[in-house]
Amino acid sequence: MNRTAWKWLLAVSLSLNLGIIATVVFNQLRPFPPHANTTQAPPVNLPDYLQLSNEQRQRWQQLEPVFLQDIAANWREIRKHRETLVRHIFAGTPQRAAIDAEQARIAALQDAQQQRVISQLLAERDLLNESQRARLMALLLSRYEQEATKEELLHRD
Repeated sequence: MNRTAWKWLLAVSLSLNLGIIATVVFNQLRPFPPHANTTQAPPVNLPDYLQLSNEQRQRWQQLEPVFLQDIAANWREIRKHRETLVRHIFAGTPQRAAIDAEQARIAALQDAQQQRVISQLLAERDLLNESQRARLMALLLSRYEQEATKEELLHRD
């Protein structure tokens, strides 16, 4: 497999992982509309689901707004570059250098986003007790099993 194919596979893999993590985190504020062909897990209010104490809820509410604004801005940038990438791919004469540049920019944005998500989850982990951590981990893992990307849905029969 050539180097460009490996880069493309890495970008797709990162995209899937980040999409799943972001979906779980965003479900507490803005659930995505259900797809006709999929079963969508119901939105979860994480502070209630995790049974946070009043002190934990205050700390949680301090962590969330900046993270959600930051990640939403990152998703807007990723979408913009994905659009540009698709336009380059389907241009009359695709320019490989332009395609590679957009793919590299998307990968960099996805990497930054993954780092934000990891930092957020570590911060949330620190304010949770052991049983709350176990509940959050179980929820995340169950969502990963259920999630499909829009690209996957587009290519299914």
